[in-house]
Amino acid sequence: MRDPRLLAKPPACRLGCLILLRNPAGHVLLVDPDFLDGLILPGGAALPNEPPHLAAARHLHAQTGLHRRPTQLLAVDFTPADRYLERLNLVFDGGIVTDGEAALITVPPQRRSRLHGARFTHPVEFAARMSPAQNARVHQALANLGRALPLLTHGQRAA
Repeated sequence: MRDPRLLAKPPACRLGCLILLRNPAGHVLLVDPDFLDGLILPGGAALPNEPPHLAAARHLHAQTGLHRRPTQLLAVDFTPADRYLERLNLVFDGGIVTDGEAALITVPPQRRSRLHGARFTHPVEFAARMSPAQNARVHQALANLGRALPLLTHGQRAA
């Protein structure tokens, strides 16, 4: 039975769905948004009732043209409200991008994507190119490679 009070005013929390992709050399794919200082992981907010792994895949495709369907969760990062609503950011493992796939990365025009571009970045460069919070998030996700949690949807592994 649904309690109408639970649906009357849902909590104001954004769900950020991010994806960690690496090239064979271990560099991480980052995007350069025009609305923030520094580089970030590809991804964005989930739509209402959108499964987070599908939101991450949707944003990745829109931002880079790459197709992935992540099912492993690497990190969960809660960010309290500041100039944005509070948010919960989920970082998914997107795996390794082959050299052939990397050559096909296409960032849409800035007026549509709000991105200056995308590039693979060596982890030693993160501190100089990312905010401290973004840097820590990506380093933690990298540290969790091989120890990822499976994503469940209604108790079943997401496919």
